[in-house]
Amino acid sequence: MAETRVVIADRTRLDRRALLAALVVFAFHAAFASRYDLFRDELYFIVCGQHPAFGYVDQPPLVPLLAAGLYAIGHGAFALRLPGAIVSGALVYLAARFVVLLGGGRLAAAPAMLAVAIAPMLMGLTAVLNTTLFDPLLWTAVAYLLARAIRFDDDRALIGAGMVVGLALEIKYAMLFWAVGLAIGILVTPQRRLVLRPALWIGLALGVLIALPSFVWQAAHHFPFLELGAAAKDKNADVALGPFLANQAMVMNPASAPLWIAGLVGPFVVARLKDMRFVPIACLVVLVIVRLGHGKDYYMAPCYPVLFVLGAVTLAPLVTTVARKLVAGLVAVAAIAVSAVIAPITLPLLSPFGLAHYMTRIGFTPQAQERSFAGTSLPQVFADQLGWHDFTRQVVDAWARIPPADKARTAIKLDNYGETAALDIFGRPAGLPPSLSGHNQYYLWGLRGQDPVNLLVVQRDVEALRPYCSSVEVLATTSSRFAMAYENGKAIALCRGLKQPLATLWPQIKHFD
Repeated sequence: MAETRVVIADRTRLDRRALLAALVVFAFHAAFASRYDLFRDELYFIVCGQHPAFGYVDQPPLVPLLAAGLYAIGHGAFALRLPGAIVSGALVYLAARFVVLLGGGRLAAAPAMLAVAIAPMLMGLTAVLNTTLFDPLLWTAVAYLLARAIRFDDDRALIGAGMVVGLALEIKYAMLFWAVGLAIGILVTPQRRLVLRPALWIGLALGVLIALPSFVWQAAHHFPFLELGAAAKDKNADVALGPFLANQAMVMNPASAPLWIAGLVGPFVVARLKDMRFVPIACLVVLVIVRLGHGKDYYMAPCYPVLFVLGAVTLAPLVTTVARKLVAGLVAVAAIAVSAVIAPITLPLLSPFGLAHYMTRIGFTPQAQERSFAGTSLPQVFADQLGWHDFTRQVVDAWARIPPADKARTAIKLDNYGETAALDIFGRPAGLPPSLSGHNQYYLWGLRGQDPVNLLVVQRDVEALRPYCSSVEVLATTSSRFAMAYENGKAIALCRGLKQPLATLWPQIKHFD
């Protein structure tokens, strides 16, 4: 009985420390939440959420609805970044709880919490509101609930896992990767006995019901997300397997690599973790799916928290002597140092000028995720938060040059959803009409009640306009110091006298990517 009380007391102290660590991580992220402006995708999410639907061309509905709601309450970027700060803290706490579930103590919980708190990629995913920021927490939660169901025959955990899968699918379809990986991992290990438990199927049924509205929307619109996914293979940078894996080690912190490698191996060599073998198998399945789909490096990020947990539980029993504890401490210090060096490239700790100078000094350039990113001086997560007010001002100035009598029959047509959403949010108060684009959801919204004779167009190739216009006049050129390179140097041109109605031309400008 006394031994039981000691164990309970130890776990209570660990729980309190985990909660304190989570609050510290939350506060750190919240402190820098509004350092820059709204991110390209955040602008787009806000506009999508202002048009409520059960789905959109490129994502399920929850993040757009959340973005629009947070933007409506005010406080700009700060409000939109709070979910990322909350997720960062919650992931640290869940990592500690997962360690305890697997039988680990303080020596295992500390490195697991540290690894998920300071991994550069995990920090970067929470820098802005995006569909991926919830994945590490939700993927880890599903694995945690399955582990709880396995270890304690907890049927409620199985039902909960299914519901979390459904919720995640209303945020991002990537949960399908994890669900497929976990299913394969479970079926090829003794944990396949889970399929005999009715609670698993109840959970899956509830998950399907939660996710169903988005998939029904996709079906009703002929699954545009599949068309978008096929286009992404050509858009994303083609990175060979070797550099891809090397970059994985870098973005998750090279000093933490022994931890996640141990997480992959541990369940196959440590007897008390053998019931967790389905997890590393699931991670390897996700890797295969990502590589076959030419996915970006951050698609793998949600796998790592659970691998950090498994690795910490695997390695902690080996830290038994003073010398080994010293080595473990030095590795932790090294991990903190590495993340401290990389942190300004993942979080808005420095000004744009300071960041550009810092990157030059350390000689570090993030791996390009898309071919079009070439020439951009800052990482995309920052460059896409900058320049939108410059862009809007330049378009507003060009709009002001159009004679008042012509404005009523003139629409604004843009290349991509970032430009279009920026004008919808920042330009509408200045008198601009609803912006038009063939990019993703904007294509489905069509002409937005307009029947223009003229177009104010922002694009790079002015000559491509001439076959469609009676005359073309370049009014201005886009420019912003730290914006994405492909957003600079575009002509803001007035196309007078469309030779065909825009409604007739509309199918030609569609692009889902």
